[in-house]
Amino acid sequence: MEGKRLYVGNLTYSVKEDQLRDLFSKYGEVVSVKIIEQKGFGFVEMATSDEAQAAMDGLNQTVFEGRTMRIDEARPMQPRREYDRGSGSGSGYNRGGGYGGSRRY
Repeated sequence: MEGKRLYVGNLTYSVKEDQLRDLFSKYGEVVSVKIIEQKGFGFVEMATSDEAQAAMDGLNQTVFEGRTMRIDEARPMQPRREYDRGSGSGSGYNRGGGYGGSRRY
């Protein structure tokens, strides 16, 4: 494993950052924890890549707070394309369908 940052998926929405910090600290020093609210996932950064690998090996596919966690190396965030932001052509409400087709109403 190259990175120290882990993706932690399939979390219950009630899990708090301090709970993840405590869980992952069994595998080394936890640098940071960030839960994405109402999405069911978060990120944990360990101090070293060896600690991150140990945490991933020890916790992936284990049950935490009633859900089976999925842990993987976090990928770098990709820049969003222009049309993903809802501006420019191809965005908005009129994405096909509507009155202009061959359908009779």
